[in-house]
Amino acid sequence: MSIDDESSPIKAWLARHPRFELHFTPTGSSWINQIERWFGYLAHQMIRRGAHKNIQALEADIRAWVKEWNKDPKPFIWTKTAEEILDSLARLCRRISGAGH
Repeated sequence: MSIDDESSPIKAWLARHPRFELHFTPTGSSWINQIERWFGYLAHQMIRRGAHKNIQALEADIRAWVKEWNKDPKPFIWTKTAEEILDSLARLCRRISGAGH
């Protein structure tokens, strides 16, 4: 049985819970990639640049940074096409092939 099957328990559950919506995305464009980028930005902008006396000070600074970020959040937008990503991957594969890895 698959989700495409009209008698699927998943489809039945979704029909009973209309506020939930499934979004199928390719693995490479997963939301987790966007979350990782956001944490990278946090680390670069605040954690690496800061000096924290203890864990409590670090946590307070992170919370303050997130509060400030949320005043004017900027979405991360994919800027490359699938073809550009695949071309870049192909160049990398050519560069590292036979490199003794």
